[in-house]
Amino acid sequence: MKFVLLFGPQAVGKMTVGQELQKLTDLKLFHNHMTIDLVAPIFEFNSEMWRLVNLFRTEIFESVAKSDLEGLIFTYVWAFDTQSDWDYISNVCEIFESKGGTVYFVELEADVKERIERNKSPNRLAHKPTKRNVEWSEQDLKQTMEKHRLNSYEGEINRENYLKINNTHFSAVEVATIIKETFRL
Repeated sequence: MKFVLLFGPQAVGKMTVGQELQKLTDLKLFHNHMTIDLVAPIFEFNSEMWRLVNLFRTEIFESVAKSDLEGLIFTYVWAFDTQSDWDYISNVCEIFESKGGTVYFVELEADVKERIERNKSPNRLAHKPTKRNVEWSEQDLKQTMEKHRLNSYEGEINRENYLKINNTHFSAVEVATIIKETFRL
């Protein structure tokens, strides 16, 4: 079982890279908005929504980890300055590693100007209903960036299977190919 954790700030290209990586491998894509957009119309962005999102994700992770699937790609916005995010990632990794799975960390970073442009992309808007209010989404992107550190410091992640890519000037296909070749997926 392979678990690819694809993380970085909003609109960095996680889902789009995940879509391309899914095409190049036998891994399934589970992007973070698949659960967010399921629950947000009912509870909006409150604590009950996040409780349910995490409950659904955990159940899916546990089912996948014990399945005969080749693996899973999961996208996540990780606030490195928040201990609860570190704990969450640790718990998710444990689900897969406890069943003998291998976890691959892939961090994406891109210039803010590029991320603001990607925030409006047709693919993003098609797959993420809560991002369709582009004005709100762009404001949220900027506020989250001011409030949290969304990329790691050099040496902060010490995992054997870790790759950091600045994808400002790379296509999603190029990034997915780098990931596939680096980890031999």
